[in-house]
Amino acid sequence: MTPDDPASTAEPDKTQPPLAALRYATPAELYAKMPHVSQLTLHRPTATERAIEYLYRLRASTTPEEAVTFTAFATMPKMGVWWGYECLRQSGDALSNADREMMELVANWTQYPDNENRYRAMKAALYAPVLTPATYLGLATGWSGGAIAPNDPAGVPAHRGPRALNTAVLSCLAQSNLQARSIRLARFIDQAEVLYHAT
Repeated sequence: MTPDDPASTAEPDKTQPPLAALRYATPAELYAKMPHVSQLTLHRPTATERAIEYLYRLRASTTPEEAVTFTAFATMPKMGVWWGYECLRQSGDALSNADREMMELVANWTQYPDNENRYRAMKAALYAPVLTPATYLGLATGWSGGAIAPNDPAGVPAHRGPRALNTAVLSCLAQSNLQARSIRLARFIDQAEVLYHAT
């Protein structure tokens, strides 16, 4: 179920995320407005390619991990963090106590996305002794928008959150053995598809 949206009270099999799931109308616009994504992907969208079409093309390519990177940049911050949370939650990896606490902070922000909860997740991630997928997801939450710190009015650079989200999901993918990796990646992309169908 997606965070804090009108469909959250619907029947589970009919739940859909909100319509504002993607940052831009087309992948081409995303690549033009957020050039950092082009530094992390070999492929490029065509001028008329729809987001779901580009996702499918990346998935079928020799570098299907780029579908994860594209999703990390293409989705609105809140929906991207929700997707990352679901990827980590469904991976089945054992979590340390610190990672469980981090996941709770992230989940709390997706339900109550105010600055207080965002700063709480960011602080925990910045001071985490080990960089784990959950830590990077906490950074993605902290860098999802707004001021970079309570005492610093400067805005968070737009690429920081997506980069952290990309690292969270890809590092979670890397924790699986080679035989299971393609299955895990397919599940992550399946989880992302609903966001593209919502537009």
